[in-house]
Amino acid sequence: MPSIHLTTVIHAPLQRVFDLSRSITLHKRSMSHLKEEAIRGRTNGLIEYDETVTWRARHLGKNRELTTRITAMNKHGHFTDEMEKGDFTHMKHDHFFREIDNGTVMIDVFEFGVPYGVFGKWLEKLYLRKYMCRLLELRNQIIKEYAESEKWRVILD
Repeated sequence: MPSIHLTTVIHAPLQRVFDLSRSITLHKRSMSHLKEEAIRGRTNGLIEYDETVTWRARHLGKNRELTTRITAMNKHGHFTDEMEKGDFTHMKHDHFFREIDNGTVMIDVFEFGVPYGVFGKWLEKLYLRKYMCRLLELRNQIIKEYAESEKWRVILD
């Protein structure tokens, strides 16, 4: 099962980083190059435990929809979103947050499965894992940029 682990140090308070990570609005901004939009469920604000969001975006030359649900949440320490419907065979994204002296460490553990048998495994190894990693890195850089500046106020105030 493919898995991506990312660690991002953000020089901002844990609560701010946690909330920006749950922001539908900020997620849309970070994925604007894909014209990603929230079309069902929670479509703006901060997603909460047991809520869903359905995203529509263009990936790999095709319009796709992905519905995820927040299946676990420990305020300011961790939350998990898991795929309910989409093109993966499964998808689970754990978000962990730890306070440090000069800010917050944010850790992502993203696991997914690819359909289409041998072709899917080939696609995952040659392309999809790197593609997903770049998307997560971009998202984390946007969270960091907003959290470390006054931009966070536009999202959370």
